[in-house]
Amino acid sequence: MALEERDVIEENMGRAETTEPLVRADDSALAVSHREELTASRINSDLLSNVLSTNWRWWAVLGFFATVFGWGALCFVYQLWQGIGIWGMNRPIYWALDIANFVFWAGVALSGTMISAILRLLHAGWRRSLTRMTETLTLCALAVAGIFPLLHIGRNWIFFYMLPYPNERQLWPNYRSPLIWDASAISVYLITSFLFWFGGLLPDFATLRDRTLGWRRVLYTALCLGWRGTDREWRRLKILFAILTVLIIPVFVSLHTIVGWDFGMSIVPGWHETIFAPYFVCGALYSGCGAVLIIMCLVRWAFTWDRYILPQHFDNIGKIQFSIALLWFYFFGGDAWSDWFTRDPNHIYWLDFMFHGYKWVLFCIIFFGVVVPLTVLGFKKLRRMPWVMFAVGVSVNIAMFSERVTVVVPPPAHNWLTFGNYTPGWPDLSMSIGAVGLFGFLYTLLSKFVPLISMWEYKEGEHSEGIEHIGGGEVPVTVREEAIA
Repeated sequence: MALEERDVIEENMGRAETTEPLVRADDSALAVSHREELTASRINSDLLSNVLSTNWRWWAVLGFFATVFGWGALCFVYQLWQGIGIWGMNRPIYWALDIANFVFWAGVALSGTMISAILRLLHAGWRRSLTRMTETLTLCALAVAGIFPLLHIGRNWIFFYMLPYPNERQLWPNYRSPLIWDASAISVYLITSFLFWFGGLLPDFATLRDRTLGWRRVLYTALCLGWRGTDREWRRLKILFAILTVLIIPVFVSLHTIVGWDFGMSIVPGWHETIFAPYFVCGALYSGCGAVLIIMCLVRWAFTWDRYILPQHFDNIGKIQFSIALLWFYFFGGDAWSDWFTRDPNHIYWLDFMFHGYKWVLFCIIFFGVVVPLTVLGFKKLRRMPWVMFAVGVSVNIAMFSERVTVVVPPPAHNWLTFGNYTPGWPDLSMSIGAVGLFGFLYTLLSKFVPLISMWEYKEGEHSEGIEHIGGGEVPVTVREEAIA
């Protein structure tokens, strides 16, 4: 069942697809040279190719990520057998790569839906090719982030003790515990992000319902919730998006503020910082934009969607990344400067310990998180090169993971009675790499069932934006989205 099946169904149903050419112009900023003549049937054919057909590359990528994730899962089973001590942690360091991974993946997850929501609020026409990819990125990364607090607790099989539910023990979770804060924040953001993602899929699920047979038709019939494309349904969908777009932004800010308060509410030098809330929010946007660049480049290459993911998209995301890089560097420097400015002996000693014991990690942060992005993103020609932007995304996420390590590990290493050091072992390194495998596995698997570019939004953009010939010249014309809704 592949492209041939879709063609047979379309012939049998006698579907009258519009053949009127739709001239591509994402927004007035896009160059005229990038537009192509596309029909609705051509858009369906291109954007459903990842769902209706399977090639060896998809199986190879899925197998690779499954192998990496499987190795991480085996290490987790080994942890269940041996205990959490295999992580390499020792007194007084009780938080290590497990919490660093949680903070990192939570940051990656937060930016996907956040970028989509902000671009929707701004009515940015070029967002249409990216929103579905970024929202899928959020769900996969959030699933990975939610696993690490469960790995962190000693008795993993009773993780549900963290949830506030009536029980025979007549006990309730300690609401002063960061574990409860994280569980609550992740649950709220996961629910809102899923609604945001699933609501936009209803029209595309209906399209897949009409173009598949067998178990796929049954599946998409259930998923589309009886969508028929009536005017009433479209208006309700628009209202749903308007509400969720506004609500999800404060949820995003509150979630990573809570993650920052996991550390800031303590009295440990290096953690007791009032700047952590905005610092963590900015860091989440920074790492998330880097992840978006990686996903954009890989999806564009894997499905040959050159006409849908244009250099202009990389240019626009690069501009956003450049602005966030400057803001993040300000918070990064301000965090260290505020510790030094207090002249408190404990904070000064902690700074000395970090700048000597973790100098190579700090070098990675400065080089990959400041030097590389600011050097590349300042040039428009480089911003429009997909694989250069892919390298920038990888560089930023290397820096952000290193920064999460310096936030989590060094501060508790200085105790009043003892000093500690942390050297990661092979199990925690393996589970960290396995997290990358789990994310890739989930994203690759979802790409087989979900169009990674929203078809109905893309077609809406094609109808609302175009080129008019006036006085022998070509003028970009855009219909405001308020008029459409």
